[in-house]
Amino acid sequence: MAVRSYLREVGRERPLTLTAVLSVIGYALVAGAFAGAIPLFPSLSDATVNLFGHLIALVNTAALLAILAGGWFIRRGEIAKHRVAMLSAFGLILVFLVLYLWKVGGGFEKSILATGLPQIAYLLMLAVHIVLSVVAVPVVLYAVILGLTHSPAELRETHHARVGRIAVAAWGVSLFLGIVTYVLLNHVYGWEPRHAILLVVAGPRPLWNQR
Repeated sequence: MAVRSYLREVGRERPLTLTAVLSVIGYALVAGAFAGAIPLFPSLSDATVNLFGHLIALVNTAALLAILAGGWFIRRGEIAKHRVAMLSAFGLILVFLVLYLWKVGGGFEKSILATGLPQIAYLLMLAVHIVLSVVAVPVVLYAVILGLTHSPAELRETHHARVGRIAVAAWGVSLFLGIVTYVLLNHVYGWEPRHAILLVVAGPRPLWNQR
């Protein structure tokens, strides 16, 4: 209870500081999982890795729908429903993060088998998806922190609405492209495995050739 009160106070008084700290933690977890440096994830079978990939796509689809619903609600002035929708989307993204880190840390990533223009299109979409995912982290966190620590009346005096619009755009497009690349990789062209542990042996590999 004391920790919750402390975080709420920090979120009210220093939202940028809390956003920065949480963003760094998130980036570190993802980087550690890709590098195989975080031994927190039990090993997964190939079948379970595939299952996680499908679950991640479902979670991301639900998150995208929740974001769109949240945007629709706020335009209609339905603040309570907007809050529920956006917090639901944020909760789903946390579920995605757990599944994704476990999939990478305990299993492997995938490279698409397409060639030519389909491969180029896939890589471009995946690159935009990754960039927007990285950029969206602090923006989304900042909007959520403001929303959780301020009343609707207080939020009008903050940057919540402006930052929220940026967060919805970056987050929504990233999720949409992630879903499209999932379909191309798993249901159209096929894939081959690429284990995260290879990073330790061969050095960093291009993120844009994986999913």
